[in-house]
Amino acid sequence: MTDTPTGRPARRGERPAYDRDSLLAVAVAVFNERGYDGTGMEDVARRLGLSKSSIYHHVSGKEELLSLAVTRALDAVFAVLDEDPAPGATATARLRHVLHRSVEVLAAELPYVTLLLRLRGNSDTERRALERRREFDHRFAGLVIRAAAEGGVRVDIDPHLASRLLFGTVNSLIEWYRPDGDLPVATVADALTAMLFEGLGRPAPAGPAR
Repeated sequence: MTDTPTGRPARRGERPAYDRDSLLAVAVAVFNERGYDGTGMEDVARRLGLSKSSIYHHVSGKEELLSLAVTRALDAVFAVLDEDPAPGATATARLRHVLHRSVEVLAAELPYVTLLLRLRGNSDTERRALERRREFDHRFAGLVIRAAAEGGVRVDIDPHLASRLLFGTVNSLIEWYRPDGDLPVATVADALTAMLFEGLGRPAPAGPAR
């Protein structure tokens, strides 16, 4: 006897029972493997071992599955922007905190963030998700501007460019990082934050002319 995705032991010969969260997790895995556009509801149903009609008891279709998945990813990364690392933290401290926590969130929500980052804007759901991503980029760039104003980061790099470079590096983790591997997420977050942030530090004074 094995456990169903809802945690209830399954009887011999019984099809597994899914709640919406566990169904979504399987659907996201299939989307990431096959590509969202290349996946039909029959592919999701086959992986679940259910009929398509059984899935429609939980969601209206593929578009709703995508919406649930990318909303989960976006809500997680936006929540990081609203966290306070410490009372009265400077913009520079908040910047470091956001970078570090973003790595942790990416690892915790890896399948959902992976799907989000692969969207191309081919549907209304995708376009809304991309708009929220642009909002995140704008807010993060504002944090870079405030950190530069207080002297915490260099001012000779456009903050919007800096934002894209920083999160381009964070987002690249979806290509190789595996939370169940030998590398703890805290180690990755510490190393990546130190490397990226120190790269934004003010240039060292020029040495004596030769």
